[in-house]
Amino acid sequence: MRVRNLVLVMLFVTVIAPIVLYTDRLTTFKTSPSAEDEFVEDVTSVESSTSLKEPIGIVFSDNLTKSLPISVASAQQRSTDILLSTEVESREHKSTRVLSTTLNENIAEGAITAGHKAEQLSDNAIMIQMKETNTTTEEKDIAEDAITAGHRADQLLDNAFKIMEIKPEQKDQTVVTDARVRQLKDQLIRAKVYLSLPATRNNPHFTRELRGRIKEVHRALGDARTDSELPRNAYDRLRAMEQTLVKGKQIQDDCSATVKKLRAMLHSTEEQLRVHKKQTMFLTQLTAKTLPKGLHCLPLRLTTEYYTLNFSQQEFPNKEKLEDPQLYHYALFSDNVLAAAVVVNSTVIHAKDPSKHVFHIVSDKAQLCSMRMWFLVNPPGNATVQVQNIEEFTWLNSSYSPVLKQLGSPSMIDYYFRAHRANSDSNLKYRNPKYLSILNHLRFYLPEIFPKLNKVLFLDDDVVVQRDLTDLWSLDLKGNVNGAVETCGERFHRFDRYLNFSNPLISTNFDPHACGWAYGMNIFDLEEWKRQNITVVYHTWQKLNFDRQLWKLGTLPPGLITFWKRTYPLAQFWHVLGLGYNPSVNQKDIERAAVIHYNGNMKPWLEISLPKYRNYWTKYIDYDHVYLRDCNINP
Repeated sequence: MRVRNLVLVMLFVTVIAPIVLYTDRLTTFKTSPSAEDEFVEDVTSVESSTSLKEPIGIVFSDNLTKSLPISVASAQQRSTDILLSTEVESREHKSTRVLSTTLNENIAEGAITAGHKAEQLSDNAIMIQMKETNTTTEEKDIAEDAITAGHRADQLLDNAFKIMEIKPEQKDQTVVTDARVRQLKDQLIRAKVYLSLPATRNNPHFTRELRGRIKEVHRALGDARTDSELPRNAYDRLRAMEQTLVKGKQIQDDCSATVKKLRAMLHSTEEQLRVHKKQTMFLTQLTAKTLPKGLHCLPLRLTTEYYTLNFSQQEFPNKEKLEDPQLYHYALFSDNVLAAAVVVNSTVIHAKDPSKHVFHIVSDKAQLCSMRMWFLVNPPGNATVQVQNIEEFTWLNSSYSPVLKQLGSPSMIDYYFRAHRANSDSNLKYRNPKYLSILNHLRFYLPEIFPKLNKVLFLDDDVVVQRDLTDLWSLDLKGNVNGAVETCGERFHRFDRYLNFSNPLISTNFDPHACGWAYGMNIFDLEEWKRQNITVVYHTWQKLNFDRQLWKLGTLPPGLITFWKRTYPLAQFWHVLGLGYNPSVNQKDIERAAVIHYNGNMKPWLEISLPKYRNYWTKYIDYDHVYLRDCNINP
């Protein structure tokens, strides 16, 4: 009986071990010792891929009774290890839930092979029972038990298949937790699109149904982010919405016709946008160059008052200072009374010694009397003011100045007043009326206007001075004629922005990447100007540009050419630009700037000015002045 039990244990271990260890390479059972060695080698190869110890293969043979004492102990030990390992792997299987495809195949093959081996073992036992005529009763019982073990192996095989079963959707896939939520959201988007289509609006029944479905999906969706947060009826709502959307697709018009209509609408909209942009540009230019009613009233009011004065009252004091080269002289060319007043007032307020500052203002005949009257009524402290009429410069005529000849030419008049022609320039900026004014070109004739002065600080009428500027006169320009702030930063442009480098005259003489500079606050060394004959250089290039092929109109392009390699770069804080068009000028740069410049169309005296910068200009105007009140000029 003891031998029988040992044999049963041995058979049990031999059948279970291949299933647990996923072995698919067991050799056929043979009675020879070489077959036993091959079996051990195969099991050893399985051990290398797992952390389990292999059971020693025990094959039923004639010398079984001799090998029992040796194998029983080891078989029991390995049986215990196998059971423990099976429990561990079962827990791991529950924790991971998902097996790889390769592992599944190994399990299946191992289980099938184990079943075949169990059947073979059972057949061997039956053959032994039939062939052994001298078999004892115990050996017959062993054979019957072997057959029973074979049936148990079949049951274990079935269990192994159940264990290894994995649903198809679980293999090699990541669980999607919000698929239904996203599908519901997509349905809402499609439904809203259908509601906006004409065919849907013409079908009230479908519109009511679709709106109802939208409300149902909204309620079902709520604030859910994952499918687990959806209510139980969410799937029903999804199916119902999908059916409604199918109806909506069926009632829509022909898609090709809709596409054509949308394309036509898009083309029409783009054309309207282009027209509106052009109109906006024109109106902006018109607004920028049109004086407000108050600024038109002010010169008339001042001119009327000026002619009520006698001759002696019309004269300015301190005439002896006008040609003193030891003083600080400013050149200001303007026909805007209020703008010129701000420039003078802001400069005098920040001057350390206003009595040493002399302002030379040049205006045209129409604004001369109003300009003189303003500064006679509102003298700038101890500073000296001179107001001149440009028509008094008899030397400035078309025979001397090429630009005057060009401004009066028929081609220039045609360029300005026949903008509707096909060959006219589409950029309204270059047809700015200020380019027709000779006041804009006086900056190129400073030595002729001030023949006895050594240095002059040129100021535009759209600047505000915020600190004392006397240090500029003591600045060494190192042999250059013009001292200016360079504008080659990211907000401004270089030479290729202003000049036509496709023309060989430009491309062979200038660098397209050269750093530009700004007009508005420039210190000019008139002695160097005369020595280098700058006015002749300017005239030469103006004659070459008679057909406007080198540059468009304006004073900066010819200034860049005339003062090419004759400009000394000033520190950036001396002159900060962009307050007339750029709303993003750095506030710290504005606060520490010596001069701020409202270059651009949004001048501070216009309603289109940038509000954030307007106060820097208005604080130098006394809006309680009687003339300003009479003309209804307010901040």
